[in-house]
Amino acid sequence: MSFLTPLFLLGGLAIAGPILFHLIRRATKDRTAFSSLLFLKPTPPRLNRRSRIENWLLLALRCLALGLLALGFARPFLPKAKAILPSSKQSQRIVLLLDGSASLQRPGATEAARSQTLAQVRQFSDAQELAVLTFDRSSRTLVSYADWKATPPSDRAALVEGRLNDWKPGWSGTQMATALMGAAETLMETGTGAEPQIRQLVLISDFQEGSHLESLQSYEWPKGVELVLNPVVVRPPGNAGLQLITEENSATPASNAVVRVRVSNTADHTRDQFEVGWLRPDGNGFQGAPTKAYVPAGQSRTLVLPLPEVPGVQRLQLTGDPALFDNTVYVAPVPVTRARVLYVGADDTATPRQPQFFLRRAFPEGTRPVIDWTARKPDELTPAEAAAANGLTVVTAPLPATTTRALRTGVDAGGTVLFLAGSPEAVASVGELVGTPTLASQKASAAGGALLGEIDFRHPLFAPFADPRFSDFTKIRLWKHQQVDFTSLTNARVLARLDSGDPGLVEIPLGRGRVIVMPWGWTPEDSQWVLSTKFVPFLYALLEYSGAVPTATVGSYQVGDDLPLPDLLGNNLRMQLPDGTEVALTPGATNFSGTSLPGSYRLLGSSSPVLWAVNLEPSESRTLPTAADDLERLGAPLARDIPATADTQARNEHLKAAEAEGQQKLWRWILGATFLILILESVAAGWSARKNQSKLQEATA
Repeated sequence: MSFLTPLFLLGGLAIAGPILFHLIRRATKDRTAFSSLLFLKPTPPRLNRRSRIENWLLLALRCLALGLLALGFARPFLPKAKAILPSSKQSQRIVLLLDGSASLQRPGATEAARSQTLAQVRQFSDAQELAVLTFDRSSRTLVSYADWKATPPSDRAALVEGRLNDWKPGWSGTQMATALMGAAETLMETGTGAEPQIRQLVLISDFQEGSHLESLQSYEWPKGVELVLNPVVVRPPGNAGLQLITEENSATPASNAVVRVRVSNTADHTRDQFEVGWLRPDGNGFQGAPTKAYVPAGQSRTLVLPLPEVPGVQRLQLTGDPALFDNTVYVAPVPVTRARVLYVGADDTATPRQPQFFLRRAFPEGTRPVIDWTARKPDELTPAEAAAANGLTVVTAPLPATTTRALRTGVDAGGTVLFLAGSPEAVASVGELVGTPTLASQKASAAGGALLGEIDFRHPLFAPFADPRFSDFTKIRLWKHQQVDFTSLTNARVLARLDSGDPGLVEIPLGRGRVIVMPWGWTPEDSQWVLSTKFVPFLYALLEYSGAVPTATVGSYQVGDDLPLPDLLGNNLRMQLPDGTEVALTPGATNFSGTSLPGSYRLLGSSSPVLWAVNLEPSESRTLPTAADDLERLGAPLARDIPATADTQARNEHLKAAEAEGQQKLWRWILGATFLILILESVAAGWSARKNQSKLQEATA
């Protein structure tokens, strides 16, 4: 028998009360009339025997009642026998999934991960099958099922410990969802012996926020698989990271002369004062004075830093943060790219507030790419120049029929034409260009100007504005525009509509190229387009979409990405890694996939040096732990009956005891017996009192 509240058993000490009361002899209260005692000598009474207990039955009943009362308040119960499972540790299949991503490079994290893995191995040393896998962007096997079975149980811990000593976290990002799904499938593989009845997946990780768990939501977990979370606690907590902002992350194009970086600080960090600067080539100190950055916990700041005039890959360093794994950013020199743009319009560069005036100022000198301008008036553009316009052509005025037909030849060859059709004559030229001379239009009038309403942000021209921070076009008003009926063009795609429902931007495929029609002008008299913050990013997106300049971003390569190799001749090409080692490249290879380290990668053996900068995945800086509820919300079958600590085990045992006691309720029977004994005690006490009274009456008689 066990007790839920055993301290109430101390109430049984109250049994001493009835015993003491029975030992105390009561003085008689009877009085006898006697004459004067004046002449008698006082003599104290003499005791000739010790106190002795009388009424043993009454004493026993009283003691028993108090004992049963204390026993009832202690809430006794009969413990249930532990169920004997049909399988023991020999019928378990275990997968230990060890996180080896870059966030485990933090101080103390690697040692903590090793020790927790060894503790789990010792716990499951008698399991039938156990495998140890590590993961970052992909999963790798550290100890296979075959290795485990071939090793005696007494040597299994030493086997895993030896391989863990040779293991260390890498620099790749964390693809936890992919690793979990792969490990779950490994658990469900059919073994050579009897099928295990217990399948457990033990995940050992720091569970940082940037673990990429999204794809778990659509994954259906196999039945019978339990997920056990074993968090790696890193002390001290908190992390500040440095990330390079590339052009694909921003609606504003980068410049050749500056670099934008983001300093992010986790919510559990105790520091908020940092410095960012360019390191010297030897790594000792900064090149000039660093930039101070005040970043409170849980926030981020963007810094714009000038590029140093030093050849080769440059390094930006963040100081003030003890976790150094994500405090360095590498920036490779971007080769100067040139793009040819043909402008056809009635204005010239000397005329301000005209289309060409604003177009040229959108691509100032010193920016990337370098623009080779060619400006022609409609009557000066020769058919040969129009036919050769296979890059980007901007037309802001009506064209002669001969020039239009020649320009179509350039579009068929892969060119892109942006046609500002703000007049009926310009719309007629668009019809000639796309093969629909009867393209109808009329001047539209809108009180207060028209607005851009429905926009296709999936199109490359508007993709830079897909972020909610940049997607607001409600402040751009169009004072004048043409209502053009494009229904006769079945292949026309409306990229943006006005609030009136009229097409605001239309793409018409033509051969291998395209014609983009804007039925309004971009001078301040026609619209607010050139005065908005959307104008310059739109032109850069148009330049890349036209193919006039190859799409290239600064620092866009991350650890684990493939590096595209140029089409170079030679059989002795080698890739120099950041640690100085060289890897021979296969002749004719188009990609290099060995980017396991952040830093500078250099192609050797070519006529001209080629450099790449490879950085950490930015999400690795988000080291704030993820709650276990997030995994459960995504459908992960978390194990509930595995105590993590001694306190948890004691709490679970208490809950089981309370459940057993609540089902049995033995205290009710004990209290019932107590009431019955108290009734018997009352009857016995009355009988004893009547007996003593009768004896006293006989003595006095």
